[in-house]
Amino acid sequence: MIAAVVALTVFLGYRDHQVRARDDLRREMVDVAKQGAVYLTTIDHDRVDDDVRRILETSTGEFHDDFAKRAQSFAEAARKAQSTSVGTVTDAAVESVDDRTGRVLVALTVMTSNRGVPETQPRAWRTRVTVADTDDGLKVSQVEFVP
Repeated sequence: MIAAVVALTVFLGYRDHQVRARDDLRREMVDVAKQGAVYLTTIDHDRVDDDVRRILETSTGEFHDDFAKRAQSFAEAARKAQSTSVGTVTDAAVESVDDRTGRVLVALTVMTSNRGVPETQPRAWRTRVTVADTDDGLKVSQVEFVP
């Protein structure tokens, strides 16, 4: 009887640890997805090189490679238009998570202004951000805009 109680206690403790670890991973993936969405939507033409570097440092995989290829023209376009945008997360939720990746739905409002054009009303954006667990920690690996 004592052995059964000990075995049950060990089993329940292990299951509790697994649930907490899974919940922590989900929470971390949501945080990384939210921050990644903010980085992608908060660009200042005066600091665009820093903004681009920040996006590249927090991304991985195809997304990182595609953005790196377009980074120079992206920065030039932001400078030329004297564009400034600020993204603010309004909501985020986990869509799915496995051991190495998670998909997070992120809703944002984005305020944008360009040279000669005053700030417009905030625009609502919805994105699906895929977060990957890499050797360097959690990073954004894909971003899709959701209609």
